[in-house]
Amino acid sequence: MTASSKNDWMADDHALLIEAVRAGGELAASYFGQDLENWMKRPGQPVSEADLAVDALLRDTLMSARPDYGWLSEESAESTGREEAERLWVVDPIDGTRAFLEGRPEYTVSVGLLENGRPVLGAVFNPQTGEFFEAVKGGGARCKGRTLHVGEAGNIENARILVSRGEFKNLASHDRLINCEISSISSIAYKIVLVAADRADATVSLLPKSDWDLAGADIILAEAGGMLTTADGKPMVYNQTRPRHSSVLAAGRGLSAELSAELADD
Repeated sequence: MTASSKNDWMADDHALLIEAVRAGGELAASYFGQDLENWMKRPGQPVSEADLAVDALLRDTLMSARPDYGWLSEESAESTGREEAERLWVVDPIDGTRAFLEGRPEYTVSVGLLENGRPVLGAVFNPQTGEFFEAVKGGGARCKGRTLHVGEAGNIENARILVSRGEFKNLASHDRLINCEISSISSIAYKIVLVAADRADATVSLLPKSDWDLAGADIILAEAGGMLTTADGKPMVYNQTRPRHSSVLAAGRGLSAELSAELADD
């Protein structure tokens, strides 16, 4: 494949991705604040009729246009042979479902495209705030047309760190993070792209996450100059048989190294 042909398909897929994620976000917003049917998939993991509706829209839009691509979503069956797919859509139709159901504007629609197991395109959309984050490998990351760059924090002291509401108590009192400015917000994808936008210095989660939680935001952070690893600094490996990661650390490169060294024993 020539560089020109690669750029052509990436540009086309980028346009398709933006169209699909924007439509998915508009659909999610139409359900926001409503009395929705919802249930627990597993303890502590809610899902609603809105999650399934957005998932169906994204799958129809993306897979009808790219039927030879693989599919991996939190809310629907993965495509046959997705581990061998050269290109794979990785989808979280509503990341932050609990916040969505509670009427908090901290959820996102998050979609990434992997090529040979690595993110090359990503879009993360918060419909309630209108923030649309997107990136193309080698083409930078943007939100509302503004180019994104991670902050320059290089040490833990006074670093702005985003965590989940469920982990706030534990991490805010963590002896290695005691001098940081810890804030809680839902949607791991949202937290990661806020680091890309220099609205936080890092995001930490010591709980397991799945490919769909991370892939869309990963490329946005990378193109903004940051890096996404496990809490002990190991690289994310996507599209495995079990698409799961032990923990998450998102930060600029200097701060990432220091934080991972501090958190490696947890």
